[in-house]
Amino acid sequence: MTDAIVKEIELRKNYFISDSATSSEIETIYFGGGTPSIIPTSLIEKILGVIEKNFKISSQPEITLEANPDDLTNLKLKELRTTPINRFSIGVQSFYESDLILMKRAHSVSQAEDSIKRTQDIGFENITIDLIYGTPTLSDELFKSNIKKALELQINHISAYALTVEEKTLLHHWIKNREIGVVEDTKIENHFYILTSLLNENGYEHYEISNFAKHGYRAVHNSNYWKNKPYLGIGPSAHSYNGDQRSYNVRNNSLYIKQLYSNDYQPEIEKLSLNNRYNERILIGLRTIEGVNAEFMEAEFGWDFRNFFEKNIQPHVAFGNVIQESNTYSLTLKGKLFADKIASDCFKAS
Repeated sequence: MTDAIVKEIELRKNYFISDSATSSEIETIYFGGGTPSIIPTSLIEKILGVIEKNFKISSQPEITLEANPDDLTNLKLKELRTTPINRFSIGVQSFYESDLILMKRAHSVSQAEDSIKRTQDIGFENITIDLIYGTPTLSDELFKSNIKKALELQINHISAYALTVEEKTLLHHWIKNREIGVVEDTKIENHFYILTSLLNENGYEHYEISNFAKHGYRAVHNSNYWKNKPYLGIGPSAHSYNGDQRSYNVRNNSLYIKQLYSNDYQPEIEKLSLNNRYNERILIGLRTIEGVNAEFMEAEFGWDFRNFFEKNIQPHVAFGNVIQESNTYSLTLKGKLFADKIASDCFKAS
């Protein structure tokens, strides 16, 4: 797999100097997709070396590694300390054991806490964790305890997501057969308000619907997505974006490797229409603290798009879910609960 990834990097070394992708430097590198922390550090170094050889990297890039708590042993962290990795995204999900069992997580609460402390003790301070709220096993008080534990551990960035139930999953089966309770909208709302209140009181900036950061610790990588910057995704299922089109790799690991080794690599291409690009800017912009600027939308898409957007956003302003400050529109706290609905009301048909 690593060799296939290396081959893809080499094949796509001109990605940022072709078409409409004009970024000259790599600002962020993100090892994601679930469990990159499980692979040997030597292979992470190999991938980073190939990236450095084939791309121009900024002087102070943000380089993130997604990690499972049970992977972050003292030995692993000592090895990673010698690499350029400078940020960790640790998949905690919850500091409550019943939640971890429900979500089929391999780690325990004590492993989650210990992994964070070990990571900090060895010298990494740029750490983000994921928390899930709205689970059937999580009361309001227990969720408060979850947040307070993150505060106690001095985590500088927190991503928090409401539990979603997908069909054909074990969780869906359990709920359908009444083995556990349903995911309640009122609980999700309560948890969201608890989350935003506690983190605001403790100095976190709520800079995107699901993301909270202490000063200086916004996720540069994710922020670049929200700023509509081009990005290159490497590996199975990875998506790329160059401003006009999106490309994506085959999901199957074996097929991905086969494509690279047989010189038959060809990502799928999705050409984005003007309406597609407008819709995405609305969807992403409303999720962020910066909101959507109507003048900017006019400059990029034209007067008709600005007029359409302002006409369709006004009912949400009147209802108190959107704040209008001059030409910029952003969601109120209550409006964040209805972000997808508000955005879709402003979409143009593709």
